[in-house]
Amino acid sequence: MTVPAERVPRRPALPGRVLPLLLVVALLVPVAFLFAQQRRLTDDDRGLAVRERMGVEYLRALGPVTLALVDAQSAAVAGRTASREALNRAVQDAASVDTRIGDQLRTHDRWTGLRAKLEALPDRTLTDPEAAFVAYGEVTDLLLALHRKVREGSGLMRDPQSDSFFLQDAVSEELPEALVTAGRLADLATLAARRPAAERIRTGPELAGLRVAALTPATDLVADLRAAVDSTESTKLGANVLTPLDNYQRAVERLSALSAPTGQAGTEDAPLTELTAARNNAQSAARQLQPVILDELDVLLRERIDRLDRERWLAGAALGAAVLLVAALAAMLVAAYRRARRRVVGEHRADENAGASPGGTGWEPPGEPRGPAPLGTLAPAEPRTLQPAGRGRAAGTERWGPFDAAR
Repeated sequence: MTVPAERVPRRPALPGRVLPLLLVVALLVPVAFLFAQQRRLTDDDRGLAVRERMGVEYLRALGPVTLALVDAQSAAVAGRTASREALNRAVQDAASVDTRIGDQLRTHDRWTGLRAKLEALPDRTLTDPEAAFVAYGEVTDLLLALHRKVREGSGLMRDPQSDSFFLQDAVSEELPEALVTAGRLADLATLAARRPAAERIRTGPELAGLRVAALTPATDLVADLRAAVDSTESTKLGANVLTPLDNYQRAVERLSALSAPTGQAGTEDAPLTELTAARNNAQSAARQLQPVILDELDVLLRERIDRLDRERWLAGAALGAAVLLVAALAAMLVAAYRRARRRVVGEHRADENAGASPGGTGWEPPGEPRGPAPLGTLAPAEPRTLQPAGRGRAAGTERWGPFDAAR
């Protein structure tokens, strides 16, 4: 009889144990990579929007400075005594804003230089209107340069959305230039009326150049705002912007008509009072338009930041759900592996118990039957031998031969 060989517990092969873990990692790594990429892009966009809102805050502080400086220049050129209270108050407000966010926008140095020029204006000899025109021209140039620096440092000029890009271009570049050049146009017309006739020949080309310099940004401003309204998804932008824009456009058209040269003397053909009134109307319309543009731009930026925050939250939730699903899959694979191992060990122990004798080691000699004989079987009979006739009685036994009965 053949003795069955002892079975050793079977273990899953190494590839069978490693492959599920590799599958889990293969599922988790792409998800983590996509989340990291999405988070990086979202953080970049959100950081840009936050800096743009700083730029909007800075431009809001520079608006009153621009308007007050243009008014002070007109008063100085006209020989009027104007209060500098509005300009000083605007400078103080802008200084507080620069103190807070100037380093982040990298505007602190430019503002420091501009503020020194602004504070030095009363100390200058401004009794000469021509000298006042030149002095204020230098300061307004620095002010326009600061507007451009804010636009660059805050990232407004790199805004990715069409509506907000046109709004920032209108309020940070076109509107300040339109205000400053319109003021210069009216002030030069005032100076031209006082110049000798011999000098008016050179005044004409200067006025023509300032007229182009004033009307070009004003026209671009109108085009930017209309493009923003046409490209936006906001339902409030058009209603809030178009009305003050129409007022500003009418004021600019009036200023353009009065400043158009009709003779060799340039704008002297138009009454100076009408030209000054047209400039004041354009400036008043710009004063109403500027905060509207800034408010709408700030709303768009806040909405973008909120949307990016929601995307970040959804991406984090998606990553968390993916991690939980992968963890659940890994737990299921580990549980399945443990069940398979316990089943193999149990089968091996059952085989050992079935092959062992009571109190023995499970080995029996070959040929020996196990257990009692089956019912209905008899033990083999003892063999008998025949004896010769008479031999049994001679021996004194009761044994008979097969022929004794016949006798």
